[in-house]
Amino acid sequence: MRASLIQIAVNEDETVEARRVRAAALVREQAGADLVVLPELWTTGAFAFEEFDAAAEPLRGPTYEAMAKAASDAGVWLHAGSVPERGPDGRLYNTSLVFSPAGDLTASYRKIHRFGFDKGEAVLMGAGREPVTVRLPDTTLGVATCYDLRFPELFRSLVDAGAEILVVPAGWPERRRAHWTLLAQARAVENQAFVLACGTAGTHAGVPQAGHSIVVDPWGEVLAEAGPDEEVLTVEFDPERVARTREQFPALKDRVLGLEPPRG
Repeated sequence: MRASLIQIAVNEDETVEARRVRAAALVREQAGADLVVLPELWTTGAFAFEEFDAAAEPLRGPTYEAMAKAASDAGVWLHAGSVPERGPDGRLYNTSLVFSPAGDLTASYRKIHRFGFDKGEAVLMGAGREPVTVRLPDTTLGVATCYDLRFPELFRSLVDAGAEILVVPAGWPERRRAHWTLLAQARAVENQAFVLACGTAGTHAGVPQAGHSIVVDPWGEVLAEAGPDEEVLTVEFDPERVARTREQFPALKDRVLGLEPPRG
């Protein structure tokens, strides 16, 4: 399997529409890949809280249209990162979109864990409720977003639903980059799954971004890692390694907690 993580730069001197066009072109350039991933809130920037309301769009809005066409043109599975979605209820959500090589929307995921500690995203956006997996021809993706990475119970639920590749678009700040790498490896090791974590470059509302998108194998080994600036990180790996790792070191079979409701 060949995956390309597009670590796009988000800067204030580029309009949302210009970045949308540029992102679509970058997706088209990945023709030949099996899976392409964009970061979290790349249209506005994950820390540009004041822009969320004005930039919010319906699920099938301009980003949906541009990414559906790009996925179809490139013939790739596309995790198009996330956008500020305005739901039918009028609330904002941090919503990820996943497209098939035909350009069909196969899944959407509203971020469950909102960042901000009673500020920013945590109060401006509603919370998702349901974990989401996506079945590809040869494997299953588990979908999470940025701050979700700190909550292992979500990833365990994705594995229970069949996920073998955990895809995490993010807008992770540079000041906590060490946590980004550590948590990506931890989620891979404890779930014996591949982790594809795609961050942004640039600066969001004055917050420098970590970049350093990373691909980790089921044993916790880093297969590829980007630098701090905009780039496309491409890696080839064998999804069947998940089953082999789980067979050779069957730690998941020894789980005790979380499998049954507690007895009174």
